[in-house]
Amino acid sequence: MTTSSYKVAVIGATGLLGRAVASELAGVTRWDVVRTAFRRGDSTTETLDIRDEKAVHQFIDFHAPDAIVVTAAERRPDVCENDPTLARTLNVDALRFIADAARDGGAWVLSISTDYVFDGTKPPYQPDDTTNPLNAYGRSKLEGERALLAANSRSCVLRLPLLYGPVIDWSESAVTSLTPSIVDSARPAGIPAVMDAWAIRYPTFTPDVAVVIRQLLERCENGNATSGVVHWSGNEPMTKFEIAEHIAQVLRVDANITAQRTPLDLTPRPKDCYLSSRLLEEMGIGRRTPFDKAIRDVLQRSM
Repeated sequence: MTTSSYKVAVIGATGLLGRAVASELAGVTRWDVVRTAFRRGDSTTETLDIRDEKAVHQFIDFHAPDAIVVTAAERRPDVCENDPTLARTLNVDALRFIADAARDGGAWVLSISTDYVFDGTKPPYQPDDTTNPLNAYGRSKLEGERALLAANSRSCVLRLPLLYGPVIDWSESAVTSLTPSIVDSARPAGIPAVMDAWAIRYPTFTPDVAVVIRQLLERCENGNATSGVVHWSGNEPMTKFEIAEHIAQVLRVDANITAQRTPLDLTPRPKDCYLSSRLLEEMGIGRRTPFDKAIRDVLQRSM
């Protein structure tokens, strides 16, 4: 019987992206994968509060992982805008705790960031382009990037755009969260669904991101760890209005969807933050599932 010589810790393995990553890595049988969750710990997942610096150090010291994937964060822009202290605690301070402990243990860290570090005025964006976040979420994620790379120069930041994938609850993704109002708008007494038709998004399938992360981990295992900032993105530009139209077609409902062509969000959002994935593509990394195929799979699992 052989034992694994490469250990990966997935911190935040029960969230939207974390579940996809844990599932993808489960297929790499030569790796020992340790998973953590904040509230949903079970026999295969350890409970870890990443806001607790002592607990983070104890976890990393005990498991001594070779690599750490951090998918835990506060990702809701409106929540960050209303509670910047919470945003900083989860997106900056906790990441610094992980980076410090990983540096002491010699682990490579991959952390997830966002396209919202840019202001959306000059796409496409390369990893080294000037950042200018418009809201508290983007600012906290950018500060988290800097904290991670300052504490552990071997680390890697993977910036991603709007994510969607298999969900436990519609609200887990800004894509699937549109579904209830789309369905309701098709009922005889339903309320018309007003959808943003101003900001351009690039919905990105979490199982595809999980493949990217697995490939980056394989490079690290082979002594070619990627450091600094990299981007991955879906390549189908859509407004929320257009996303809603696709969802309605998949559900085969005659939805009453109205386009809102000026931004109404109280939290400022960028217009177009398309992330160039060229660097990873040149490394032979990446997978993209067409949106219609992926969202059909997601909806069929969840309805």
